[in-house]
Amino acid sequence: MKKTILAAVLALSLALTSCGQAPAPARLTVVCTTYPIYLFARSLTGGAEGVTVERLDTGSTSCLHDYTLSMGDMKKLERADVIAVNGAGLEEFLEDALKTSDAQVIDCSQGIELLENLSHRHEEGGTDHDGHDHGHWDPHYWMDPARASRMMKNLETGLSAADPDNGPVYTQNSLTLSTLLLAWDDLARETFQGFGPAERQLITFHDGFQYFAEAYGLTLLASIEEEAGSEASAHEIVEITELVREYDIPVIFTEVNGSSATADAIARETGCRVAVLNMMMDGPEDGSYLDGLMDNVIAVVNGYAGKELVQQG
Repeated sequence: MKKTILAAVLALSLALTSCGQAPAPARLTVVCTTYPIYLFARSLTGGAEGVTVERLDTGSTSCLHDYTLSMGDMKKLERADVIAVNGAGLEEFLEDALKTSDAQVIDCSQGIELLENLSHRHEEGGTDHDGHDHGHWDPHYWMDPARASRMMKNLETGLSAADPDNGPVYTQNSLTLSTLLLAWDDLARETFQGFGPAERQLITFHDGFQYFAEAYGLTLLASIEEEAGSEASAHEIVEITELVREYDIPVIFTEVNGSSATADAIARETGCRVAVLNMMMDGPEDGSYLDGLMDNVIAVVNGYAGKELVQQG
């Protein structure tokens, strides 16, 4: 990868991180259901007076379909003026709480073209291997920067409606952040232009990476889908092993802080490597969306190269 491309990506990432939220007495409390929404809300409200942004503890679980609101979550929802949700069926756990809330709800998925869950393409009835029905549509659209830009615009529109006094701040921040996102997206596309057909086949831990794959001309062949308390079946392991051999795939990807047991077993059987990708469901309070996406681009590039071609920082 050209050094100038990486330098530009780093600069853009730092710029997005710097759009943090200035402390001020709270008059508007925004509660975000997921980590990506929280990152965007913090950046959009940077410089806005009297706005507090909080997030639910959803990053503590690997699958939100199993999530239950904690007491801390309930208290945050009670004091929320605005609740920003991912939508697309991701927050089933929130349905009852929203019925009794007076807060304005912002659905960040409005107008975004969603992809079908891979399980609905591959299995009758759309139920995955552990018996969870994850819905017809894949809700992980933030993994595509272009869709994330639309997600952020929906958030900006909702915040401006709830808090017109700070509307100009939200609008300006949205324009700045959208420019950064789309510029980063162009750089990432240029990075993957050097990939040949054999390097465009991905096997990941989660089928939500199909948005990332589609954005950069990659193909998500399969997902391991190993979650807490659930391991891939012997049949699935055999299927993925056969795919690795058929496409001569040099690397498969597991999850940050997740189990790599199944991936390690496939690696021992086929000789492929195991690397890590990040779905960005959790992270530090001062984290950066662009840092997370850049880490994934670098992991894929280095994984297929078989060595560290690109470093972050």
